[in-house]
Amino acid sequence: MTRAVLDQKIQENFNEILALGSMVEQAILDSVNALKQRDPDAARKIYRGDQEINAKRFDVENKAMIAIATQQPLARDLRILASVIDVASELERMGDYAKGIARITLRLGHEPPIKPLIDIPKMAELTADMLHRALTAFVEGDTEAARQIPKEDDMVDDLYNQVYRELLTFMISDPATIDRATLLLWAAHNLERTADRVTNICERTIFIVTGVLDELDSSDDEQMDAV
Repeated sequence: MTRAVLDQKIQENFNEILALGSMVEQAILDSVNALKQRDPDAARKIYRGDQEINAKRFDVENKAMIAIATQQPLARDLRILASVIDVASELERMGDYAKGIARITLRLGHEPPIKPLIDIPKMAELTADMLHRALTAFVEGDTEAARQIPKEDDMVDDLYNQVYRELLTFMISDPATIDRATLLLWAAHNLERTADRVTNICERTIFIVTGVLDELDSSDDEQMDAV
């Protein structure tokens, strides 16, 4: 084994993670667009496409494990390959959230919309952008970006809370909207959870560089300490 061979294997793994991330990022945006447009055909395409994301995840994991088994990585190299496996799992779960939003579109069918969707598409755009930059930071070992990106999760949380309050108002004022509002709330929840998993990727970036795995999002803990 030479250093050049190991470096090549690591770069190949990074490239695979970026490819998987691109698939998930597009699934997030497309799922919300299908929801906004009430497009069942687009929703079915996303639903079926989740199988490709799952297959890609296992392919990424397999290549990382082969590199671990055959290249005898040490220290940082081993942290990179182990983190690739972890991030692939995070991305696959994000793909499940996008699939869930597609399922919501199919369940809503041709039911009349409660209102035009504004905040949920904003959540999707913010989350997809955070994911894109988090993966770039991951492959570049950019710890500064990795520490900053999770702070933007507050904006996603604020939008989620706004969606929650608004939908709750609709349900209270018109019980006939409860089922539709609940489904939209689940769509927003899926995006909020996706943004949380972006933070996990950022934590892995810092782990690769420093060897320390710390939680970056402590806002909930701070709120609990204040109670």
